[in-house]
Amino acid sequence: MTVRIDFKQLMLAVAVTLSGTFALAENARSQERLELFDAHLHYNQEPNPFYSLDKVLETFRRNGVTGVLATSRPNKGTHQLVDAKSPGLWVVPFIRPYRIRADIGTWFSDPSIFDLIQDEYKRGYYRGIGEFHLSGNAAAGPLVKKTVDFAVERDLYLHCHCDETALLHLFAHNGRARIVWAHTGFSTPPARVAELMDKYKDQLWGELSYRYGITEGGGKLSEEWRNLFARHSDRFLIGSDTWINERWFSYDSLFQNYRAWLAQLPIDQARRIANGNARRLFGARSSN
Repeated sequence: MTVRIDFKQLMLAVAVTLSGTFALAENARSQERLELFDAHLHYNQEPNPFYSLDKVLETFRRNGVTGVLATSRPNKGTHQLVDAKSPGLWVVPFIRPYRIRADIGTWFSDPSIFDLIQDEYKRGYYRGIGEFHLSGNAAAGPLVKKTVDFAVERDLYLHCHCDETALLHLFAHNGRARIVWAHTGFSTPPARVAELMDKYKDQLWGELSYRYGITEGGGKLSEEWRNLFARHSDRFLIGSDTWINERWFSYDSLFQNYRAWLAQLPIDQARRIANGNARRLFGARSSN
C-alpha cells in the first residue's frame, strides 16, 4: 500500500507544534523571572523570633520575594522589618491588633486593643489593620465597627481571617471598607468567591495561603480555580502565613508550589497574582 503524504498539511502541523512549544518555553522563562510578593507574612516575637532578621531577609532573597505584607504579634516584628530597610525588599506594614496569642479570641471586645491600634497608627507608615480573626456574628459588635470606620477614614485596608458571615458584617459596618480576605474563605467554594468579588468590586481581594484545592493530582491547576483566575486575576495575592515555625521550615516549598501553578497560567494573569496586584494596591504609599 502506498501512503501519500500531504507536505503542506505536514508542514502546517509542524509549525503549529513548534509554535506551541516556543510559547510554552517563553512562558516558562517568563515565570522564572517573576518577582513574588508575600501578602501574609508574620515575623512573630513571642518572646523571640525563631529566625534572626538576617535569616528572614535571606529567605526572601532566596525565593525571589521582593515584597511582603508584614503583620506580626506583637507589632515589634513588623517594626524590625520596616526599620531594616533591606535593599530590594518592599515592606507593606499592617497593624496587628494582638499583643499575645490569647488576643486572637478577645480583641473584638477589648477596648484596650483599639487603643493599641490608635497608638501604632501614629508611627505614620501603616497601610492596613490585620491580620485579625473573626467568626460569624462576633464581627457585628461595636468595637469591630469602630475598627472598620477607623480604617476607612484613614485609607487603610483590612486583612481579615474570617468566614463569609463575618466578611459580610465588615462590609455592612461601612460600605467603603477594603478587605484582603486571608485564605480566601477556607470553606467558601470558588463559585461563591467569584460572586462576592463581583459584588464588592474594588473592595475585596483574596489571599491564597492555606487554600487547598487550587491544584489537583500532579500539581495541575484545577479547572474551577483556572476559571476563577481568568475572571478575577486582578483580585488575588499569594502568601506564606508564617504563624508557626513549621511555616518557616517550609517557606521554600511554599513558594516553589506557587511558582509551579502560576506557570500554568497566561503570563499576564501570573504577573498580577505574583506581585502586580500588590503593587497596584499598596504601591502609592510604600513604606521604604
